[in-house]
Amino acid sequence: MHCNRRWNVKTGATGSGKTFVDYSAVIPKRIMSCRGEGLIVLIGNTRGTLERNILDPMREMWGKTLVGEISNKNTVNLFGKKCYAIGADKKSQVAKIQGSTIEYVYGDEITTWSQEVFQMLKSRLRCEHSVFDGTCNPDSQLHWFKAFLDSDADIYQQSYTIDDGCLPEHVITELKKEYAGTVYYARYILGQWQRAEGLVYPQFNPEKYITMDEPESGVYYISVDYGTMNPFSAGLWCIHDGMATRVKEWYYNGRKLQRQKTDEEYYDAIVRLAGEHKIQAIVIDPSAASFIATIQSHHVFRAQKADNAVLDGIRTTSRLINAGRIQIHDSCKDIQREFGNYSWDDSKTEDTVIKEEDHAMDDMRYFCMTILRKKYRW
Repeated sequence: MHCNRRWNVKTGATGSGKTFVDYSAVIPKRIMSCRGEGLIVLIGNTRGTLERNILDPMREMWGKTLVGEISNKNTVNLFGKKCYAIGADKKSQVAKIQGSTIEYVYGDEITTWSQEVFQMLKSRLRCEHSVFDGTCNPDSQLHWFKAFLDSDADIYQQSYTIDDGCLPEHVITELKKEYAGTVYYARYILGQWQRAEGLVYPQFNPEKYITMDEPESGVYYISVDYGTMNPFSAGLWCIHDGMATRVKEWYYNGRKLQRQKTDEEYYDAIVRLAGEHKIQAIVIDPSAASFIATIQSHHVFRAQKADNAVLDGIRTTSRLINAGRIQIHDSCKDIQREFGNYSWDDSKTEDTVIKEEDHAMDDMRYFCMTILRKKYRW
């Protein structure tokens, strides 16, 4: 069988059935075939995503007797055998298998790992029968894992498009609309490796997404990208009729104006931005500890620490824009300016944004990831 190579990798579109094949057949067979020559390891981007993407579906399919729970030692009983379940993002978890011989590895979301973690695994797959299975969505064609897949290693690779899976036709149609016009269409729909370049949100068309109308009512939030000498950006959002409108904004560039404001002055600006609206939460970068403390000290607004994952946040925001879930009031000139400048860094081999003209982009991303993603269950 081709899939009995040393490296067996499925790449391709979202929802194309890559992981279903693995947790329903490949992983159980591999684990039960292990001969005790080394460790059995399952590794994801985080332990949480490994649980959600692999172990939860396996548990539902095979039952809790065969698929146990992850212990506080990062071990889990699978089909009668002790396995390690770890996140590539945590050095403390990865350290549990460093120095050990590994017989079998299953890798989820490989392109989200650091190259150092992958290189460590390569050096530990040293049994006669060591095998690696894994999946990933494509990334840039310059990504380190693409270079490995194109090497002369003993690799069997399968590639999938979204049409190869079992998603309902109407879901596929909506996903194609949501990713249209972006680098994610090539990656998550066509299953192609493509470099991110140019504008981050090229689909943002002012004629389509700028409105002159302000909602009469809705649920209000404020998103904040905190800066001292770097710009401080805040947006007032109203969720109404399945849409989120950025109604107003406040933007202050301390470096340009050569005057840094205090946290109390920033708080006063937030109060003015809120006006008479009842604010559900102020969504703010969790690193802004001093400003969060200032907000909490007034006992008026609830400060909610944002999910500040950059690449996941950009992808989610891009989908929301294409789905028609976001619009910008014409008075919000700073975010409009940034939409026209916010770009990928073409000099990098992995997806990286240029850290300029990105402060309103960041506060919008916090709002999309922390509020809208959960609201629409994306």
